[in-house]
Amino acid sequence: MSAVNDTKFKSAVFLLTGIPGQEDVHLWISIPFCLMYVISIVGNSLILFIIKTDPSLHEPMYIFLSMLALTDLGLSIATIPTILGIFWFNSKLISLNACFAQLFFIHTLSFIESSVLLVMAFDRFVAIHDPLRYVSILTLPRISKMGLVCVLRGVALIFPLPFLLNRFRYCRANVLSHSNCLHQEVMKMACSDITINSIYGLFIIVSTVGLDSLLILLSYVMILKTVLSIASHVERVRALNTCVSHFCAVLLFYTPMIGLSVLHRFGKSSPPLLQILLGYVYLLVPPLMNPIVYSVKSKHLRARIIRVFIK
Repeated sequence: MSAVNDTKFKSAVFLLTGIPGQEDVHLWISIPFCLMYVISIVGNSLILFIIKTDPSLHEPMYIFLSMLALTDLGLSIATIPTILGIFWFNSKLISLNACFAQLFFIHTLSFIESSVLLVMAFDRFVAIHDPLRYVSILTLPRISKMGLVCVLRGVALIFPLPFLLNRFRYCRANVLSHSNCLHQEVMKMACSDITINSIYGLFIIVSTVGLDSLLILLSYVMILKTVLSIASHVERVRALNTCVSHFCAVLLFYTPMIGLSVLHRFGKSSPPLLQILLGYVYLLVPPLMNPIVYSVKSKHLRARIIRVFIK
């Protein structure tokens, strides 16, 4: 009996889900997803190229933006190919190891992005609160260390997850409700006690998304306090305007991420379609919208992008 169970465990696969009930029009639905993929890849790659090749953009704000673009690029590469595989070729099967690898990269990159958004909030606070010392505070070595901490933090927190999932036996219904593998859903497919995974998953969410969003909120409170102390109305508006892009990026990232986590843990009676759509928003919208938002709001970046296309 044990040998049979081991065989089932080793050969287990999961079935990814597209949009239930819309299988007949999956090919048409794939068109906007394909466009989102292309725009995400091209947009983030273009931002990275421009920041790298233009010395005038080698400032703390744009270096942090390049970190965000690199993370978004990784998220797009890790998520959209399996989505398009479902819509184009009905390729729903994914092995255990491939599933564990995908959820590792998705969650790691998500938490790295959360950390990057936090350091970008700190960057905006320093730029507004102490503009004369901005460059001396955020030196290149210090920025490099902050970027390294963001990466190591994400990797260290997510690294145990594949091993925690790999110890389970998967003997329940193996149909996932998303087009990608996510830890909070994969662990529910196990026929073992998932208490440790559930507690550790909650700990990760609280210590990353919860802590980062709280510190970002605190940063904006301090930014607002600093802005209100500025005498000139024009200068106040100008200072706040430098935060608009970052504030949009924060909303685009944290709103669907927190909503999806809450639905998976506490929204058992919520409509399945809501979870599916929120999953797509969480994984696809930030990499799509961040380069657009920053290109529109940043005058210098927009000018360089226009110059690239005019040439």
